[in-house]
Amino acid sequence: MLRECQPCTACCDGWVQIKVKGCEAYPGHPCPHSTGSGCDDYDNRPVDPCRKFECAWVKSGSFLPDSFKPSECGALVIDSILTWQGLKVDLAVPVGREIPEETLAWLMQFAEREMRPLIYQQQDPSSPALEKNPLTLAYGPPAFQEWVLEQQANNISLW
Repeated sequence: MLRECQPCTACCDGWVQIKVKGCEAYPGHPCPHSTGSGCDDYDNRPVDPCRKFECAWVKSGSFLPDSFKPSECGALVIDSILTWQGLKVDLAVPVGREIPEETLAWLMQFAEREMRPLIYQQQDPSSPALEKNPLTLAYGPPAFQEWVLEQQANNISLW
């Protein structure tokens, strides 16, 4: 069964950092074309990032359960965002301040079972405002967690 994005607009609402036609979108700052239920310039949306972006939930043959539509589970997952030591690494960003506990637990169990390390983000709980660059955390082998920390310390973008 083909999964449809609408009415979910998590990717456009700033939960994933993107730049569309020169305009940045990030947590607390949605794409200016997002109406909250779609795009006001859908027919003219650019290839990158709009047309080629696919969250893992929408992809054909997705490993995510039906209940993991970003607007429903509280997380937007991008599968295979990078490879670490030959393993596919997935990314989960919150649709809101943090990924709900139940959703994060499922993602972590999947990561363990399938040997797919996970990078995930959460807003800093001590900050009252949404941060443009949320806390980036890693779940997987200790060497993977250390690698992610090293990349961050060296200001190397993970995606």
